[in-house]
Amino acid sequence: MTSDDLAIPMGRIERQILLIRGQKVMLDADLASLFGVTTKRLNEQVKRNRDRFPKDFVFPLSREEKEQVVANCDHLAKLRFSPTLPYAFTEHGAIMAATVLNSDRAVKVSVFVVRAFVKLREMLSAHKELSTRLDELERRLQGHDRQILGLVQALRQLMAEPEEPKRKPVGFASERE
Repeated sequence: MTSDDLAIPMGRIERQILLIRGQKVMLDADLASLFGVTTKRLNEQVKRNRDRFPKDFVFPLSREEKEQVVANCDHLAKLRFSPTLPYAFTEHGAIMAATVLNSDRAVKVSVFVVRAFVKLREMLSAHKELSTRLDELERRLQGHDRQILGLVQALRQLMAEPEEPKRKPVGFASERE
């Protein structure tokens, strides 16, 4: 099997990476689908090799997390009625899962998965940099609002027609007026 035989769009993998408990993870069902095995087979291998999967590599979702994931991800609707809680694999857990499955497809797909995690990390870094720059710009411009408002008011005063001062009429005024 060559890497050309694997037609896995990077966008598909990126959409399957979720943010749970502040970590970027992939659920066991998505990972098993990419590796070409059943979710049951993937989880069996993880349980058989428990010492290779510390808590920072893989963790089970809580019921609330499962409900939230099912509600937010259409492709995971099949998990709604599953009695078992899905496992979440971090980037390192996904790589380790490929090694315990020990199939050519799993090894090749793990490269795609790692690249997707790296791409998301780079995108988050770029967003943080942009956010920092926007915060700095906002701090610089904070005092400018008052100054601009003062300029606008001064311009409006200059644009307004000056009021004519009241003059006394020229000539004699009759008592009737």
